[in-house]
Amino acid sequence: MEDSTTSSSSTHHYFTIFTNYPLISSLTAFTIAQFIKLFTSWYRERRWDLKQLIGSGGMPSSHSATVTALAVAIGLQEGFAGSLFAIALILASVVMYDATGVRLHAGRQAEVLNQIVYELPAEHPLAESRPLRELLGHTPPQVVAGGMLGSVTAVTGYLFTRVATS
Repeated sequence: MEDSTTSSSSTHHYFTIFTNYPLISSLTAFTIAQFIKLFTSWYRERRWDLKQLIGSGGMPSSHSATVTALAVAIGLQEGFAGSLFAIALILASVVMYDATGVRLHAGRQAEVLNQIVYELPAEHPLAESRPLRELLGHTPPQVVAGGMLGSVTAVTGYLFTRVATS
């Protein structure tokens, strides 16, 4: 049977997730990037598209912002020479490379396939198929912007926590 101190300490342990600086930095960077997409979409198309809040693709890359914030926050908290930072940096590199490589080209292929299906005669069995998602990846500037946003978010969070704890 647990005594009250063990029970209290384990309950407190679950709430430490709310003070996990790398996690908070990553989620904050993701949220900011998704909201920025809403406005960049409006600027480009002159209409509000709420799908931008949950969709992939667009400016800035929320994937890049998230993993960059994670890597920078881990580096600031644990040190840039440690294994945790190395893991986070490799993860960020893979995600950012994938965003401009595989996912970007898959989106471009989806555009071509959608055009081919659109031009099929109405009696063709694929003529009524649902279009493929075209906005999957990111251009290099979108990935760089996401990386910059993630870095700024992590550094701002770090400075904020330093001021708050001193």
